[in-house]
Amino acid sequence: MGYEIIEGDCVDVMGGMDAESVHAVVTSPPYDNLRTYEGTCEWNQSVWEMVLEEMYRVLVPGGVAVWVVGDATVNGSETGTSFAQAIYAKSVGFNIHDTMIWNKGAFTATGSLRVRYASVFEYMFVFSKGKPRVFNPIKDRKTKNPGVVCAQSPLRQADGSFKTRTPYKPVPAKSQRFNIWKVPGACHKKDRSGHPAPMPTSIAHDHIISWTNPGDIVLDPFAGGGTTGVACAETDRDFIGIEKVPEYADLARNRIEAAMPQGVAV
Repeated sequence: MGYEIIEGDCVDVMGGMDAESVHAVVTSPPYDNLRTYEGTCEWNQSVWEMVLEEMYRVLVPGGVAVWVVGDATVNGSETGTSFAQAIYAKSVGFNIHDTMIWNKGAFTATGSLRVRYASVFEYMFVFSKGKPRVFNPIKDRKTKNPGVVCAQSPLRQADGSFKTRTPYKPVPAKSQRFNIWKVPGACHKKDRSGHPAPMPTSIAHDHIISWTNPGDIVLDPFAGGGTTGVACAETDRDFIGIEKVPEYADLARNRIEAAMPQGVAV
């Protein structure tokens, strides 16, 4: 496993990368204006459009981009920026392969609870450049009645009729996850990196093992504290991170170095 942290603007850096040179992108871009990022972040529609365009260009055919994002609430309305980004991603050629939900399980954002229910989730859009080249589904969902052969419910057809289906094979003890992942916010010690908006390492880790194979190259255009790079070090993937703030770039390097298996040359 090797890694590189490149300091600079991600649009400029990706613009200098070869087309079809990375296998996956796993990133959490800025959420509207919810963080200042040391005053270095210019984030608006023209910027994120260029980011999505460059991500599509540098991905190999069948590559996947995981885009973890949320929306700010302005003047009583959610911005809907996340949906605009997903629609624009589709316009540049991506498939919206899945709209996944990160259920934090607790209210961690700012906002008034007097007028709305507490928001406890963020979107995890899975964009693909054509059909995903890799899918390694995680099978850790506990099932009921393992070992029992159950009947499948009839399948409704387009004309409203029902089609009988053959019984299931014996129910396994663990089955494939659904697309809502319950993961606490970045509360574990290794996630508290010093970056103002850390993503839990397990989110990056589980997407990386789902959509790539060992030895693949994973890109994070908003490397921040290096969470995606840490997950790559844990899973034997090569990593390219782009970070604009030198302090965070150094933080990312230190965290990735600490996560590297002993004896692995960088």
